[in-house]
Amino acid sequence: MQSELESLLNLLKELQATIRDSVVAACEQAEEERSTALSGIAQDTQGDTIYAIDKISEEQLVSFFESRIAPIAPVVLIAEGLHEGKIVLPKGTPEEKCRWWIIVDPIDGTRGIMYQKRSAWILTGIAPNKGEGTNLQDIEAAVQTEIPLIKQHLCDVVWGVRGEGVQAARYNRLTKTTAPLTLRPSQEPSISHGYASVVRFFPGVREEISAIDEEVVLGALGPIQEGKAHCFEDQYACTGGQLYGLMCGQDRFVADLRPLMAPYLAERGLPRALCCHPYDLCTLLLATEMGIPIHDAEGNPVSALLEVEPDVVWCGYANPRIQQQIEPLLISALQKRGLI
Repeated sequence: MQSELESLLNLLKELQATIRDSVVAACEQAEEERSTALSGIAQDTQGDTIYAIDKISEEQLVSFFESRIAPIAPVVLIAEGLHEGKIVLPKGTPEEKCRWWIIVDPIDGTRGIMYQKRSAWILTGIAPNKGEGTNLQDIEAAVQTEIPLIKQHLCDVVWGVRGEGVQAARYNRLTKTTAPLTLRPSQEPSISHGYASVVRFFPGVREEISAIDEEVVLGALGPIQEGKAHCFEDQYACTGGQLYGLMCGQDRFVADLRPLMAPYLAERGLPRALCCHPYDLCTLLLATEMGIPIHDAEGNPVSALLEVEPDVVWCGYANPRIQQQIEPLLISALQKRGLI
């Protein structure tokens, strides 16, 4: 099983490189033609809106799995845009006969890359088939590949197997060469002077999320000093990118509390907001392998079924000392508001 897992991981790295190159090429062509076609809406699903740029990766995904992955081992493929969110390959195989569940986000950070604001990421996690209860904590291997801006010639890939640590590499689009890359989470004991962010991408309840953010930061760092910055934030609308920020030392704390905001939205007569889903977090194994605590709002490891629909809360801390500084304050702020 272990050699099979490593074979699958190598094939998925190849697939992600192909998707990366295809998306970059499409963005370059759109730039040359001054076209906005890639930002057009292709499909509205229950989980999210599918843009034209998403279809590039989705088309390659299924064909690659059929031709390259399924001959090695029967798998359940979970991804947004598939019928009922998953398919079994080879076709006709009973789900219980599959050895692996593989969950994929072909492009995480679609909006950032289609407007050429920020890198997007391709995310994949592999878990042994444990039936309908298979969840994020069962993932045994993961890989994520950066889709760079067209003006950016370097881009990264990170992969790992449970218990074996994490490896990373940096690809040069100009020379077509790859070099090893060492990632190191921040070792600072505090969020002071670092990046610490609570997600508030969308309108509706931003002031409530901001109030939680303010309470946590002031509780951790005390009163603001005149002319000084306590800490900074970065609203990077890409969960894979946020995980990478924790892994490479750019970020010290990230919390995505969007599902907890449902009561506030309901009070205002607003619909459920777009939230993080399991496919957005399918590479959390890489962060935890590096010693980065990734917890839910109550301080437990994040556990969500490998399905496309569930809304997921997650909080990432660059190291256990920052977790000790921030997590009790965050839990207290949420309990005080009746959100947990």
